Amino acid sequence: MNLKVITRNVGIALLASALFMLLSVFVSLADGGDSALAPLLISFTITFMTGIFPFIFVRKSAQISLKDGYMIIFLSWLLSFVFGALPYALWGGPFTVINAWFESVSGFTTTGATILEEIESLPRSLVFWRSSTHFIGGLGVVVFLLLIIPNASPVRLRLANMELSSISRDDYRSRANKTVYIFAWVYLGLCASAFVCYLLAGMPLFDAVCHAFSVCADGGFSSRTLSIGAFQSPAISIITIVFMFLASLHFGLIFMTLVGRTLRPMRNPVIRFYTLSLVAMSIITSISLKLQGVDASWGKAFLDGTFHVVSYTSTAGFAISDNSSWPMLPCFMLVMGSLVCGCAGSTTGGMKVDRVMVLFKAIHMQIQKTLYPSSVFEVRMGRRILHDEEIYPQILYMAMFMMLIGLSSLICMLVGDPNGHALTGSVACLSNVGPSLGSIGSLGNYNAEPTALKFIFSVDMFLGRVEIYPIFAVISSIFNRKYQGRA
Repeated sequence: MNLKVITRNVGIALLASALFMLLSVFVSLADGGDSALAPLLISFTITFMTGIFPFIFVRKSAQISLKDGYMIIFLSWLLSFVFGALPYALWGGPFTVINAWFESVSGFTTTGATILEEIESLPRSLVFWRSSTHFIGGLGVVVFLLLIIPNASPVRLRLANMELSSISRDDYRSRANKTVYIFAWVYLGLCASAFVCYLLAGMPLFDAVCHAFSVCADGGFSSRTLSIGAFQSPAISIITIVFMFLASLHFGLIFMTLVGRTLRPMRNPVIRFYTLSLVAMSIITSISLKLQGVDASWGKAFLDGTFHVVSYTSTAGFAISDNSSWPMLPCFMLVMGSLVCGCAGSTTGGMKVDRVMVLFKAIHMQIQKTLYPSSVFEVRMGRRILHDEEIYPQILYMAMFMMLIGLSSLICMLVGDPNGHALTGSVACLSNVGPSLGSIGSLGNYNAEPTALKFIFSVDMFLGRVEIYPIFAVISSIFNRKYQGRA
């Protein structure tokens, strides 16, 4: 394992966090030096010194192996969580060590689960740092790294191929180097557009920045305890629906639509299936809310139903009302949306609708083979024919995903689950949705959960954000080295 290349590249990822810590310091100074100034300044100093250290004392190395790449991804995320928790822990208040860790992991993984019961009690600079972790995590700490490494570097090419989901590369054919820039430009464009739209809709400047950071990352951290509902504005709610949906689409297809000035890329079968699924779930949820008396008018019911279906399915986790007392059917719709989620190549979590489509088509093919064993059948995604070696990994990933939900739920119940959130919390955190149902619902929080469950849920967030394999690859390589050392 090449420690030189690992430490230098992890250092770049930490410098991205240090940059936004410094911006948070400026926010504190603009407010006259609030109570988070010292914690943020200390955190910036520690993070910056740690990130810059490899560039001073470690020689540059261009060699990178497969194991090195996975270790860079693993450590970049893990250390971002650790250093990202420093401002919270140093500030204190509701942030115990485990709460600071939970909030940091939730921010960087764009999960949006929180332990905060009253966000307005935080200084604005800490709220800005909290939203910044979404912005960094949505783009990806490794993508920040890739944007800095020279194009010709073999390190850059290999990391790009490892960090970008294989299923997203199947949906959009482009060189890895180019795909990184496409992802970044679309991401930044969505963020800037959301910011301008929020301002035009009457949202205050600071809130517009924080919510633009969160919505483009499909994260869900808000600057208000009541989330989007605090603004009591249908216009702001509709803008949020639009950008949650856009951020859950494949960024490569958005880029092709803008550059080509045609909606033809949006006729992609995955996007059609995803959009129709959202429409169907929104209609069912909205009708249920009206008929069962949750909302007084059809307009309010359709706004509530559509907003929360898109919010949960895109894994954004914003809210305009409290779903803790909703009837069973709309709650079921939200949980189903939390499992499937948005498209590959976006900022969403979950299993991804692309994989679900592959599963449905593979099931259909198998049924046809059973009925007509002498015939030849193919799985098609649009004009592409998928071979077994492309289908198998996607189905295997979904199986692993469901097994991890079951395992996480079981461990939660074994260590103690007084609030009964083992299953729903595991789904919400592994899918990077954040809110779920009950007291951890749309306007709830995880503060009342035991320390052990907060840690388990934070591991779920990490696994969901990096799509499981990199973490398992690192753990496997560590155990293999130990085994070989004993042999």
